[in-house]
Amino acid sequence: MNKTMKITVILTLVAVVLIAAIVVVSNNKAPNETDIVRQEVDLTGQPLLGEENAPVTVVEFGDYKCPSCKAWGEMIYPQLVEDYVLSGDVNFSYVNVLFHGEESVLASLGAESVYKQDPEVYWDFHKKVFDAQPEAAKHDDVWVTTEKLLEIASEYPSINQEQLRRDIDEELTMEQVITDKELFEEHQVSQTPTIKINGSTMEDPFDYEAIKEVINRELEVDKNE
Repeated sequence: MNKTMKITVILTLVAVVLIAAIVVVSNNKAPNETDIVRQEVDLTGQPLLGEENAPVTVVEFGDYKCPSCKAWGEMIYPQLVEDYVLSGDVNFSYVNVLFHGEESVLASLGAESVYKQDPEVYWDFHKKVFDAQPEAAKHDDVWVTTEKLLEIASEYPSINQEQLRRDIDEELTMEQVITDKELFEEHQVSQTPTIKINGSTMEDPFDYEAIKEVINRELEVDKNE
């Protein structure tokens, strides 16, 4: 009886150890082994930087009032463009998020107006709006105004100032802003910036090594198809 009990105890301990080992291995999978749910973003009518048919699409869900989005645009975006967009491997799109009230909407209306008037100017204007965000700004600091947007756009001769003012004041580009709102709600965006690569959401938008890893993996998959 004692011998049988000892064997039973030993087998039980072995089973517990094996289960624990499986749990540990599962919880420590490398980032590229992590099961990621893909949800492609419908970019119909959205601004697109780079080759339209690039094999990899990076989407930023951002808010012009968001200090972290300004930081992402200064730290990560230039590297992304230099390493992947200019080569034609990646294209990049931006979806407006409206987390910070009236100013978020105002900036989005202005950006959509500029895009409608001249898509080639959009990306410069986009960057200049973030540049206009005060350093160390807080979410509730007021700085986005119609006059500020007009001042930024005045650098671009192709942008009609009167049309831009009307688009903002009369909310003539609200349809596009609502489309973006529906997109960020559909994709359950809860923080900005949120970065998606071919439909997969990055856990840390500021981890450029992880971003490169996912992009390179997607490029490899495309090459083998």
